[in-house]
Amino acid sequence: MAVAAEFSPRTSLANSQLSFYKSSVQHSFYKQLSYRSFSQAQNPRIVCSVSAKQAEASVAVKSDDTKRKPECFGVFCLTYDLKAEEETKSWKKMINVAVSGAAGMISNHLLFKLASGEVFGPDQPIALKLLGSTRSVEALEGVAMELEDSLFPLLREVSIGIDPYEVFQDAEWALLIGAKPRGPGMERAGLLDINGQIFAEQGKALNEVASRNVKVMVVGNPCNTNALICLKNAPNIPAKNFHALTRLDENRAKCQLALKAGVFYDKVSNVTIWGNHSTTQVPDFLNAKIDGLPVKEVIKDTKWLEEDFTQMVQTRGGVLIKKWGRSSAASTAVSIVDAIRSLVTPTPEGDWFSTGVYTTGNPYGIAEDIVFSMPCRSKGDGDYELVKDVIFDDYLFERIKKSEAELLAEKKCVAHLTGEGIAVCDLPGDTMLPGEM
Repeated sequence: MAVAAEFSPRTSLANSQLSFYKSSVQHSFYKQLSYRSFSQAQNPRIVCSVSAKQAEASVAVKSDDTKRKPECFGVFCLTYDLKAEEETKSWKKMINVAVSGAAGMISNHLLFKLASGEVFGPDQPIALKLLGSTRSVEALEGVAMELEDSLFPLLREVSIGIDPYEVFQDAEWALLIGAKPRGPGMERAGLLDINGQIFAEQGKALNEVASRNVKVMVVGNPCNTNALICLKNAPNIPAKNFHALTRLDENRAKCQLALKAGVFYDKVSNVTIWGNHSTTQVPDFLNAKIDGLPVKEVIKDTKWLEEDFTQMVQTRGGVLIKKWGRSSAASTAVSIVDAIRSLVTPTPEGDWFSTGVYTTGNPYGIAEDIVFSMPCRSKGDGDYELVKDVIFDDYLFERIKKSEAELLAEKKCVAHLTGEGIAVCDLPGDTMLPGEM
């Protein structure tokens, strides 16, 4: 015997009313559900291959489900209540993680890491809330289907939609990946304005519906200024909770130092990326260590450190694109995982990590009220503190100030999006990284 739930015919997904879908399927039944495309039948049937007695004893479809989700597809139409508690006693309370640009290449690598437990741990149930655009709704369905088919025990819910005010509801982590790439002939100022509008709206949505302590990781470029725009539009969320992703730059710097020193990368520590995620970024070799020793004691080639090393880190993405014909989606996803794990696990004693954070109150003399990549430590509670025991020399400080000047200019360019008046764009130069194009 089998139980089945029938649903009314599905209308076009392009309809703006189809902005949100939600799955809350418990894993023991989840893995036995089969999906059949609604386009193939007027009255599709979802079949759960359990006996009638099992169904009667264990499963009931929520009575208000049809009202709450008038249009849906596949397993996302069904919400089961299990009379017997399925979660193991050792599992933590489920967390809500929202991801924008969820149909893109970076997310294609990231979502499965999130669902598997690789990011938040093997005892952390997760709900994924996936945000796309009207053009990507069907792609979002495909992503959701792949997540279904992967049978992740920790993945308790999946929601997809195009409205940030719905998708960001109760989000405890928001990974903002989606952004418009730079088109042919587009100036950096133009990209700042177009993407800035996206992040202003998402900031407003987070401010209204997300958890009050939501942690926000901005990946979409130009990520530093997009993070500033986002936090300025979310005054009810602590500014300290917003991050701009510079972890891929840090990982690239560690790779180059390890190659030069002839060691494996796990011997490289205390690497900082200062400043903007652009070609003004400053990979810091002065404070970095190799096997516990200052880099300059291990790599004595000062010319290589000051010229080749910095340039290789800054241009690594462009070289990869030329070699492979595509941007670094997979390594970006890995760096997002690294960035989150640095916040949810205690930082090893004496080490630190890089992330773009709000500068107000920083101990380095960097201009306040911008988002700037700096060295941080965490106790593993999702929060962080800025590292105080760093050293500067004229070379390092001069380059930090150059990146600071660029971010201050970008800030003026988006004043209309941060509530600070009329925008004035006088950018010092085009320092766009290849991945933004």
